[in-house]
Amino acid sequence: MQRFFRTSAPAGAILLLGMLAMPSGAASAQTPGAAQDAIAARRLDALERTSASQAAAIAAAQTSGDNAWMLVSAALVLLMSGPGLALFYGGLVRKKNVLGTMMQTFAMMAVITVLWAMVTYSLAFGEGSAFIGGLHNVFLRGVGLAPDVKYAATIPLQTFMVYQLMFAIITPALITGAFAERMKFSSMLVFMVLWAILVYSPMAHMVWGKGGLLNASLGGRFPCLDFAGGTVVHVTSGVSALVTALYLGKRLGYPQEAMPPHSVVLSFIGACLLWVGWFGFNAGSALSAGALATSAFVATHFATAAAAIGWSAAEWIRGGRCTALGAISGAVAGLVAITPASGFVTPISALWIGLTAGVFCYLMVVVVKSFFGYDDSLDAFGVHGAGGTIGALLTGIFANSAINPIFGSGKATGFLEGNRGQVFNQAVGVAVAWSLSIVGTLMILFVVDKLMGLRVSEEDERTGLDLSQHGEEGYEMVH
Repeated sequence: MQRFFRTSAPAGAILLLGMLAMPSGAASAQTPGAAQDAIAARRLDALERTSASQAAAIAAAQTSGDNAWMLVSAALVLLMSGPGLALFYGGLVRKKNVLGTMMQTFAMMAVITVLWAMVTYSLAFGEGSAFIGGLHNVFLRGVGLAPDVKYAATIPLQTFMVYQLMFAIITPALITGAFAERMKFSSMLVFMVLWAILVYSPMAHMVWGKGGLLNASLGGRFPCLDFAGGTVVHVTSGVSALVTALYLGKRLGYPQEAMPPHSVVLSFIGACLLWVGWFGFNAGSALSAGALATSAFVATHFATAAAAIGWSAAEWIRGGRCTALGAISGAVAGLVAITPASGFVTPISALWIGLTAGVFCYLMVVVVKSFFGYDDSLDAFGVHGAGGTIGALLTGIFANSAINPIFGSGKATGFLEGNRGQVFNQAVGVAVAWSLSIVGTLMILFVVDKLMGLRVSEEDERTGLDLSQHGEEGYEMVH
């Protein structure tokens, strides 16, 4: 017995208590070797229970951290709509239209939210075909607090749903910049509801939904890299904006009458809020608070700064000066262009994408728009349509598997890395977005125009949207 009790005091005490609890015959039959084996088994069992408990605690902490980041990101994306976009667009119009323009964005925050809960979330992210989701999740049926591992394994599905809602809100709101100062508020509401169903939902499903035609992470036929919405958000809204501007025609007096922004200060504040909110837009699209979110955050900031410099430099070279409106427009162009690439490129590649987008969008807004003479009031196409297109194509060139091995470990992602077919896949995604936007928008405009008319009357347009559509003014004018 002396040799037996040379074990540690706690172990000896445990064995002694165990032996006292045994019948005397069993205790006398227990050999020292068997007793030590029993101790080892108990220790192993306790260690396994502790390890399982620690693993559960770690998983819970990760879920809590990821969920917190995603809820903050959702709030940041909503900040992009109101007040960001509302102020940015509101400052660019004439003062008689400031409230009417801001109200269009605010209306999307309310109307698209209700529509998302009813049907459009299901159409975008529910199980369906390669082109559109089904109706399994209408009225958010089955969208609970448990994760859907195909979308995001560490956050509740409801968090994923509400985060994606914020993208669905801002996308149609971007279109309003093209028809600013001349569409009826009632017609705008009907147009946007139909557009969200017929254009946004199919595009979101094809790029991000289960079984989508262009889904790169879930085995789509043409894997188009779109981390945060270059095609889904910016190409669709920008191209639809151009179609709408052409269909409605020019504002009264355009281009003979000068129509300068009534408050670049408001637009400046709005652009800065967009820049801040875009970190939720892009870094949040990692759907977790890990290293990929950091990479997307850095790429977003670098591209935006480079694009602001690119636009300003082009403006300075052409006109001899750098304007505040040009600088903030360039920043937004950079934010747009880096959106599809943010989770796939290095910081230096992001600089190149931003610089290219700043110059390219400047030329689209200043040179191409003037040449063709269309009235894209707030340059929704020149910035979002053009910027989203160039950003999507550049993503196929600069994407790097060291940042995001989306096609598997050791497999090239972008053109410069050796995946020469990726630019083609990006072009397919852009072509689908352009085609869907043109055809879908034209159909919706035609139907709404025939049913209720699209444009305000000439008298209402001269009066302004604030008074003619809402019966109030943005500024109290003292006569």
